[in-house]
Amino acid sequence: MTDNVVPLFKDPTIQEPTALAVPLTVVPDPAQKPRPLRVFVRTSRAVSGVVRHERTRQAARLTVRHGAYVLGGTRVTARRAWDGRTGARYERLLRAAEAAGNYEAAGEWEERLHRFRIERHKRRMDLLTAPQDLAKSAAIGAAGGIGGLIAIGIALAIATKDPGDVFTPLMALIELIRLLVFLVQLVWGPLMVVGPFLALAGLWAVGRQRATAPQWALPDRQRSDDAGMPITPSIVVTAMRDLGIATLRKAIKEMGDVGAAMLGPIRIAGCGVEVDVTLPSGVSTEEIQKRRKKLAENLNRHEHEVFITIPEAARTVRLWIADSGALDEPISPSPLVTDPTMTADYKSGKAPWGQDLRGDAAGMSLFQRHMLMTGVSNQGKTASLRALALWLALDRSVKFWMADLKGVGDWDMFTGIADVLIQGPTDKQVIEATEMVEAAVSEMERRILAPKGEKFPPLIVLVDEAQVAFMCPAVGDDRRPFGGTKVTSRYFQAVRKLHNQGRAVDVLLWQGTQDPTDENLPKVVREGAHTRASLVLGTESQARMALGDKAIDGGAAPHLLRQGLDKGTLVVASDGIKIPAGQTAITVRTHYIDDDAAAAIAQRARDLRNGVTTLTAVEPPETAADALADIAAALGSESKMLTQEVLRRLAAAHPGEYREWTFANLKQVLDAAGAPPRKTDGRMHVDGLKVADALARRADEMSDSVAE
Repeated sequence: MTDNVVPLFKDPTIQEPTALAVPLTVVPDPAQKPRPLRVFVRTSRAVSGVVRHERTRQAARLTVRHGAYVLGGTRVTARRAWDGRTGARYERLLRAAEAAGNYEAAGEWEERLHRFRIERHKRRMDLLTAPQDLAKSAAIGAAGGIGGLIAIGIALAIATKDPGDVFTPLMALIELIRLLVFLVQLVWGPLMVVGPFLALAGLWAVGRQRATAPQWALPDRQRSDDAGMPITPSIVVTAMRDLGIATLRKAIKEMGDVGAAMLGPIRIAGCGVEVDVTLPSGVSTEEIQKRRKKLAENLNRHEHEVFITIPEAARTVRLWIADSGALDEPISPSPLVTDPTMTADYKSGKAPWGQDLRGDAAGMSLFQRHMLMTGVSNQGKTASLRALALWLALDRSVKFWMADLKGVGDWDMFTGIADVLIQGPTDKQVIEATEMVEAAVSEMERRILAPKGEKFPPLIVLVDEAQVAFMCPAVGDDRRPFGGTKVTSRYFQAVRKLHNQGRAVDVLLWQGTQDPTDENLPKVVREGAHTRASLVLGTESQARMALGDKAIDGGAAPHLLRQGLDKGTLVVASDGIKIPAGQTAITVRTHYIDDDAAAAIAQRARDLRNGVTTLTAVEPPETAADALADIAAALGSESKMLTQEVLRRLAAAHPGEYREWTFANLKQVLDAAGAPPRKTDGRMHVDGLKVADALARRADEMSDSVAE
């Protein structure tokens, strides 16, 4: 019990030892068996240090490298020997030709294989009689040789008058044979010792020549960085094989040349290389296009450094593979900046827009071409569009009407160049821009009706951020909306009319928009542009809206550009720029012209012109189309009229406005006015009384709004 009692007080004179002050000494018990010390932790650390040491790694790489050379050389030599003894080579080439669909070459290789087998059979049959022929030849040769030597000996004995010389030549031959045997015995031992080493050295040399060692085992100076490795046929074939397409992998495996027949020559193309790949039967070009990212990774490149297009040849894809990191380097400055003497020619010149992926200059012809440029915000759309306008401004004959619906001053330098410059994002600027485009329609109609042979200066009607106009909710006094895509939408209808006939009289519409959709960029407007260009976009569906299905199906991929990194890089579908044969679009890296350089170029353009006064708006056309009033005029005093007759009268009275109208257009206007057409005796009619009532109601509403 006393052992468990805790004392209440401690004697202060007694000092207890602490673990830190006094180390404890363990006295071993002689009767207890000593326990072995555990040293495996220390040993494992030592082994780990030795394994991770750089000298150990170098020794391991050295061993693996030279061992791989010998094994690889053995494999290569064995395959060469097998190919030389059998028809395996011909069979591989035959399968390759069949896989490539080249049946003519396949027939030729089959014929060569047949000849090889006939000749091999003949050689084997000759070997059956070879021992007998050899024995006969040896006997005849020996008899002739001995007889010849004895004849020489007889001649020698006669000359020396010594009968013993008859066998002197024969004895000399025997001595020569004995000497040769002695030499062989002398060399045979060392040769048997050195021979295997010489064979290993030969195999090592073959393996080293064919680079059979893995990359990690090579010395640092020979080890290449995968990201910067040059593109070789074997790399391309391996990348295609590993795409995960079973049919392609099987076809490459069955080819005698392991897929080399698929490739055309690898050509240097600007800051990369270009190669055409003929796909085997059963593999479509679409399957390759869908695996662009994986193909790029197999080629040790980033996705944006590999472009896949479809050339003219059937069942072929064209790969353009950039040098690693080359597309991240800036291109040279614009010739507009570096050459102060440059001028422009609207009809025959080409704007220096940038460089294609090959590094060649990309010039854009603007002659009689409507333009549409799209892309995500802040990716260089305005700068790319402005570069073309700056070049064209150096042709003093070209006139500009401009509307910048962003309104941050990107187009300020065109003051004194453009006849009209509207800037601002509000509905007021949208209304002014709409009236500007409608005035351009009136100018187009005036030119069309002008006497034949009369010349007119080119007129560029430019609307930047056009999606603001399409999405504008403002409605005019005539109840017609400025935005939207209805038949009564003023901006939409004006754009459509310019697209239909403006090109013929050099009234051209350039539009820049963001994130195209069916709402902010209708299909009719998209399809009406001759030049369609796109910067980076978010989705493939947007890319199809921007460039069209044909361009995207042909390999154009603006949605695969990198947002923020590929600023100013455009995918262009147009006949105004040189596009390689068989392709539907081209990728252009545009020259960037900053605001200061743009102002300097604009000043040169102003110096060419005679003091242009820039307006901030245009007067609306004096005879703005009023569809409801025109319908009432077409009806006249008739109480009802067939819809076909109404359309005919409208087209005859106002061909510029109603020539392309259909029943749907007429019905939409009448429905909106509350006077829908009705069917009488099975035919559609327009009710004159309802149209007159609708006009009266509209007049009352307008007078009420004025009074308020």
